[in-house]
Amino acid sequence: MKPATGLARILIAAAGTACAATLVAGCGTSAGSTPGGATSTPSSGTVAPDSTAAASTSPSAPATSPAQAAGPAPCATSALKVAVPTSRGNAAAGSSFYPVQFTNSSSSPCTLYGYPGVSFVTAVGGTQIGAAATRNAAVPRTVLTLTPGQTVHAELQVADAQNYPAAACGLVTAHWLKVYPPNQTAPLYVGFTSATCSKNKVILSVQAVQSGANGT
Repeated sequence: MKPATGLARILIAAAGTACAATLVAGCGTSAGSTPGGATSTPSSGTVAPDSTAAASTSPSAPATSPAQAAGPAPCATSALKVAVPTSRGNAAAGSSFYPVQFTNSSSSPCTLYGYPGVSFVTAVGGTQIGAAATRNAAVPRTVLTLTPGQTVHAELQVADAQNYPAAACGLVTAHWLKVYPPNQTAPLYVGFTSATCSKNKVILSVQAVQSGANGT
C-alpha cells in the first residue's frame, strides 16, 4: 500500500502544479490589458482638449478684410498725409460736414479700410477735448487701394456745440484735430478751429473711408 500511496501523492502534486500554471496563464490578460502584455489605460470619460481649442486667445488685431489681407498692405500713418479743407464744408440741420482727406504719400500702393479716429485736442501732442468722434454707419466699410499720390476721404460731421445748454457743454474753442488713420495707432494732427464742448457731449461723428477726395 505504501508504494500506491507514494504514487498517489506524486499524481496529486503534478495535478496541483498544472492547475497553478493554468491559473497563472489565465491571469496574464486582465480587463485592463491588451494582447501582448501592454497595459491600456481605462477611459475616464474626459476627452483630451483639441490643441487648437486649448490655445490661448490673443488680443484682437486691427480690423482687416480678406481683400485687404490678399492685396497691398494697410496704409501706415507714416505713408499718409491728412487734411481737412474747411472750404469744402457744408452745413445742414445744425451741423457742418467736412472731408477728412487721406493721401498716400509713399511710393507704394496701400489700403484703407474702416473708420478713422478723430477728436479735438488742445495742441499737437496735447490732451483731448470732450468726446472723440462716434461712428456713423451710413457708408459701408470698403477696402480702398490708394496708389501713390491718390486721395480718399471720410466725411466728418461737426455738430453745433451751442445746441447744448451752456452748463452741460462747457463751451470752448478748439484749434486742432487728432486723426488716427483706420486701424493705426499713431496719429496725425490737423489745424481746425471750431467751437466744441469740453464735457462729454457728442460733437463729432465720422463715416468710414470712401473713394474720392471730397464729400457731397
